[in-house]
Amino acid sequence: MSATIIAIDAMGGDFGPHCIVPASLDCLAEFPSLHLTLVGQRSLIDPLVATAAGVDRSRLRVVDADQVIAMDERPALALRGKPRSSMRLALELVRDGEAHACVSAGNTGALMALARHLLKTLPGIDRPAMVTSIPTRHGGSCLLLDLGANVDCDAQHLYQFALMGSVAASAMGVDRPRVALLNVGTEEIKGNQQVKLAAKLLQQAEALNYQGFIEGDGLFRGDADVAVCDGFVGNLLLKSSEGLAEMLGERVEALFRRSLGARLAGVLALPLLRQLRGELTPAAHNGASFLGLQGIVVKSHGGAGRDGFRTAVRHAVQEVEQNLPGQLLRRLERLH
Repeated sequence: MSATIIAIDAMGGDFGPHCIVPASLDCLAEFPSLHLTLVGQRSLIDPLVATAAGVDRSRLRVVDADQVIAMDERPALALRGKPRSSMRLALELVRDGEAHACVSAGNTGALMALARHLLKTLPGIDRPAMVTSIPTRHGGSCLLLDLGANVDCDAQHLYQFALMGSVAASAMGVDRPRVALLNVGTEEIKGNQQVKLAAKLLQQAEALNYQGFIEGDGLFRGDADVAVCDGFVGNLLLKSSEGLAEMLGERVEALFRRSLGARLAGVLALPLLRQLRGELTPAAHNGASFLGLQGIVVKSHGGAGRDGFRTAVRHAVQEVEQNLPGQLLRRLERLH
């Protein structure tokens, strides 16, 4: 089996290398063909690697980066003012063919700006889109895009997002993925101007299995395999669903602690509750891909812990195995 090389921005996120390095080393043990390049301040990374047990150092490389992009830093400053940042050097490894993918929990705007600048978009794609998998009612999933990379979109952008989402779902094994536009209603008269115009474009796209409009509840019912929206709506939906899942978990636990009878019932239900929490926890779905680039970039949630960052790295490994940019390029060439 050929090696998969992932470049890790070890300085990103709310917890930095103290979370990212152990999570990355976990993945190194999980995937025998995985090679990692940790990019960041060597003085912080090396002690964490040295104290970890059973690390295969032959599959691990550290690249020193003396600059860090802050979570609240303006993308323009990150693009022009920090040529030695850990995020930029990790992306340059992908650009130069020294890594197959980059994973970062850092500043989303800076990551998008640097990725577009260094890796460029695929022919026929104006803007990359962030996409992730949303769990649905019967154990399936729906790909949602865009998640915040493009707050303002026109109809052509939404059409391109639909195309990219369909290719990504096909790569996951979905036969003729059902594509829908997220809207405030399912009737043709509903929605703003760009959504209505995008619907007309998608109705004419014979290569896509377009289903029409979908509302938020339909997404969680599994009425579509791909749900398309602008980044403003997508980010609100994603963060709201994460907050709802967390709130419901806490409320259920509180109910089982109310009385002796409830606690006994909780003991009986504990295995099922743990399974449900494991399926719905944000950490199990962490990692949004930047679709449309000439390279693989996965964005981990900035607040993700060790489990969540592991999921993001696994996601990158899967995309390398699927060669998602290559599949998307071939689909675009056929369409044009």
